[in-house]
Amino acid sequence: MEFCPECEMILRPHLEKGKNVLKCLGCGYIKNVEGPIEDISPNNLDKAKKMVIIEEEPATMSKKIEICPKCKNREAYYWSVQTRSADEPATIFYRCTKCKHTWRDYS
Repeated sequence: MEFCPECEMILRPHLEKGKNVLKCLGCGYIKNVEGPIEDISPNNLDKAKKMVIIEEEPATMSKKIEICPKCKNREAYYWSVQTRSADEPATIFYRCTKCKHTWRDYS
């Protein structure tokens, strides 16, 4: 799973002029890719649960005041992913700036 460097939305698989690309549905950013692309959609959550989160460079991630349930630190990076149907709110993921614990909020 990759995120847009411009607006931090998830990049979705797309066919552009006969080539596989990852496209941001928010701002239109396009990333060229080689080979096949596997889309992990809400209908295929078993695969999504097995995904490994690759640490991103912290300078590119947004921060907010959020208490870590593990170490009680008061600052966390955050991002959102549409893990459920489109008519439901996005899932917000948090990662503690201190201990790197990651958790989610389904609000």
